[in-house]
Amino acid sequence: MTDYKAISTPKRTKEILQKYGFSFKKSLGQNFLIDVNILENIVKHAGVTEEAGAIEIGPGIGALTEQLARHGDRVLAFEIDQRLLPILDDTLSPYDNVSIIHKDILEADVHSLIKEHFAEGQSIKVVANLPYYITTPILMKLLMEKLPVEDITVMIQKEVADRMAAGPNTKSYGSLSIAVQYYTEAKVVMNVPKTSFMPQPNVDSSVLRLTLRNEPPVQVEDEDFFFDLIRSCFAQRRKTIMNNLSRHFKGQIEKEDLRQALENAGIEPKRRGESLSIQEYAELDQAIRAYL
Repeated sequence: MTDYKAISTPKRTKEILQKYGFSFKKSLGQNFLIDVNILENIVKHAGVTEEAGAIEIGPGIGALTEQLARHGDRVLAFEIDQRLLPILDDTLSPYDNVSIIHKDILEADVHSLIKEHFAEGQSIKVVANLPYYITTPILMKLLMEKLPVEDITVMIQKEVADRMAAGPNTKSYGSLSIAVQYYTEAKVVMNVPKTSFMPQPNVDSSVLRLTLRNEPPVQVEDEDFFFDLIRSCFAQRRKTIMNNLSRHFKGQIEKEDLRQALENAGIEPKRRGESLSIQEYAELDQAIRAYL
């Protein structure tokens, strides 16, 4: 496209916002990227190729959408803010391979929309600059619904990205790390300064790449119970596993039985939740279920 002028420059972004009299809604966590190089790097890290389809959440004025449309086969983007629909219609008019869905991704039937918009067996990637306030619910929905996507590359708050990619015995490691790593292999691929956005957020951002696993690293009988058990072990981070479990299973399992379950799983009761690997949690899960 010879007349291509990237949406994601400060000048062009300002022009578009002024043209439509658009004002940012804090409640929707709107921060638009104004650095083309960063967007191109995100698309590169996501591995978007001419054959690949891309799903985007919160396209804003189309800065990332444009890059996905230029590098990929088809783009399906979910936008909740009705005010942005005419803007996207305008900014993305040069691209006939983009479909904008005016829907909250948390309420959308993503499986059906994938069937409708992508070829069967097509390589599909989720690539998005996610609103910070709703990052975790969106990612958990995408993971738990077991969508036919290969990987998820998202720009999120740096602290949350660090938590999702953290390993045991670190300050960032918690129930969220384990939940994400149960479904994916997580890696922070780049950091993005506040100055790359309009308006500037209060925090730095990171791009997290989640490669979906064919099989979870551990086998558990009931995923809901497993994740609930893990959350209980992190309920009070400074307390021992024994203390947290006693509180969680009060009235359900006797203290002595809990101690025995920990012993059966080969876990010292004085340890803290953050010191256990996902494998140890799976063994603990099995040991505790024997007493229920």
